[in-house]
Amino acid sequence: MVRIRLRRVGSKRQPAYRIVVADSRSPRDGGFLEAVGFYNPRTEPATIELEEARVLYWLGVGAQPSETVNYLLTQSGTLDRFGRLRQGESVETLVAEAEAAASARQISPKTRYAPKPKKAQAPVADAE
Repeated sequence: MVRIRLRRVGSKRQPAYRIVVADSRSPRDGGFLEAVGFYNPRTEPATIELEEARVLYWLGVGAQPSETVNYLLTQSGTLDRFGRLRQGESVETLVAEAEAAASARQISPKTRYAPKPKKAQAPVADAE
């Protein structure tokens, strides 16, 4: 079965995710068929960037989104547009609507969480 799911990228304690289409048997960060978006939960508000046409294509051919990706697609309005696609609206109209909605969103480059300060080591008392 083909799934639309998250693939972790980024360094330690600074996660970001690619939204990928992959076989359900492949590991989380293993091989994938196509990267269709990006998700960064550390910005305020969280950044969700999708290639709307490709996501609609993969949903149309039967790819199942994971629980988290399903939530992200709902937040971005993609699942609503997919329902309208199945009712007969054109893909071009839906993609243009998604691009207009994405350009209207404001994305702040500031992260929600400040990096943790390094622990200061206590001075060692001389043994006398």
